[in-house]
Amino acid sequence: MVSPVTKPYTEVQFTAQITQDRNWRIKEISDLKNAIRVGDDALKRVLLRALVTVCYAHWEGYVRFSAQKYLQHVALRRHKYSELDQQFFRNYFLPRLGALKSSNTSVADRCALVSDILNSSELRFSRVNDDLVKTRSNLSYSVFSDICLVCGISGGDFSRWSTFIDVFLLKRRNSIAHGEETLIGLDELEDLTSNTISLIRTFGTALENHVVLKSYKVA
Repeated sequence: MVSPVTKPYTEVQFTAQITQDRNWRIKEISDLKNAIRVGDDALKRVLLRALVTVCYAHWEGYVRFSAQKYLQHVALRRHKYSELDQQFFRNYFLPRLGALKSSNTSVADRCALVSDILNSSELRFSRVNDDLVKTRSNLSYSVFSDICLVCGISGGDFSRWSTFIDVFLLKRRNSIAHGEETLIGLDELEDLTSNTISLIRTFGTALENHVVLKSYKVA
């Protein structure tokens, strides 16, 4: 596994880090899948439930890890916000906009925020706000779509997996984690593993394409 403190200074380092993180996750899913295939009926029942939690854990973990690495990579370029896709400028102000919802701010404070928005385009993006890619331990399709937006990726590209994310992974994982007797059929084994791995690969590829093509920069 890649040390989380290793910084992805170059495109090669970024790709290597998210690839290494992806590979060990996929291997663990595949190893558990193989163990289910050769186990007896009683073991299959237990391991299938375990597989749901492992698939969800790796899906959530990979999204968080690779999104953070992507934003770190762009931040290390130290581009001005005016040189970057507008989403990075929006990201800069999202925490302050969120604070407005939970506080009784004055008109003067709101005006100050507007002034900062109008005058901050020449600042440089150099620090990642990890709160923007938090999975909140419940990576629903809605939460995932927000992370895609923060990273400048189209969440619609993943819409065909929305039911799988919300029902197969999140809902079932929560039921199992809360001690409920949620049974997983052996006939679901292939879909569970292949869809999880496809999600992981597709998200990683989208980020890699942004880095290689420098899609994070203004067109």
